[in-house]
Amino acid sequence: MSAHDDPALDTLLLPFADGMLRWPADGRVLFLHARDGWALRRFPLAGLVCEQGFKPFADALARTGLAVVAQAGGRFPLVLALPPRQRDEARALLARALDHLEPGGVLVACQSNLEGARSGEDDLDRLAGLAGNLSKHKCRVYWTRADALDAALHAQWRALDAPRPILDGRFVSRPGLFAWDRVDAASALLAARLPDELAGRGADLGAGWGWLAAEVLARCPRVTAIDLYEAQARALELARRNLAEARVPVGFHWHDVRAGLPARYDFIVSNPPFHQGRADEPRIGQDFIRAAAAALRPGGRLWLVANRHLPYESALREGFASARVVAERDGFKVIEALKA
Repeated sequence: MSAHDDPALDTLLLPFADGMLRWPADGRVLFLHARDGWALRRFPLAGLVCEQGFKPFADALARTGLAVVAQAGGRFPLVLALPPRQRDEARALLARALDHLEPGGVLVACQSNLEGARSGEDDLDRLAGLAGNLSKHKCRVYWTRADALDAALHAQWRALDAPRPILDGRFVSRPGLFAWDRVDAASALLAARLPDELAGRGADLGAGWGWLAAEVLARCPRVTAIDLYEAQARALELARRNLAEARVPVGFHWHDVRAGLPARYDFIVSNPPFHQGRADEPRIGQDFIRAAAAALRPGGRLWLVANRHLPYESALREGFASARVVAERDGFKVIEALKA
């Protein structure tokens, strides 16, 4: 998302621009799910702490000189939040935001109408009571001073983000991640087509909570090491737990794959993301393919699954000596590409 085209961020800061709320005199502000943008630059930012677990957004914030953490601590007179669309994750974020609020402080949150703004506002009202709200840019900003905190509901919603067992207890996951409580059909198709002769050091790009990497190790006995690359810190934390007893060394990298990979590999597997918000964004997968081509050793192989309609062929031709569609089913295609 462009730093100059972020309606939710613009609307989040509207109560301060309009004089309805005041920026803390000491400048101490916590921003959960933080994003950078021109609207933020209208305020003193020396005391701003940005919590952002999505690596591309975290890198963008850090490049502008802001303080960025993957997990915040402490209490603040002002907490800003951009809750996600998934409701359990959003409720957990609101509950945790209140934990970071000083007595007498203000929590301000904003969502677009298409991302659950009305539900988010209703949830905060139930949780702590509303002190105000505004609508603009097809978004809603709403805030509380926590004068009417429901302690029982607060505890209940705080626990919604806790890792929980899935798939008969074989793995742990949490709401808000891609296919958080199931094996998605694309990854299942890719795993079923992987050859058992995959060997050496491999990588999983966009590894999520670790299911595909676990399948690689279960199906391919000659694999000697595997690195997981994942942009979502919340997912990578779970992957560490899910592969804690792996039979080979496993590396866990909070990393934006599009920036390139720091190591060389004999094989790479990937079910790359292809959405930016609600829109298809094939450039993400194309960048994953280019990163894989640069990181594979000569003769190395990329095993990729993608939606059938996504235009990845040109990126495959640029980086690989050959590529073939191994399987097609349920709207997905599995591709094997060979590095020259």
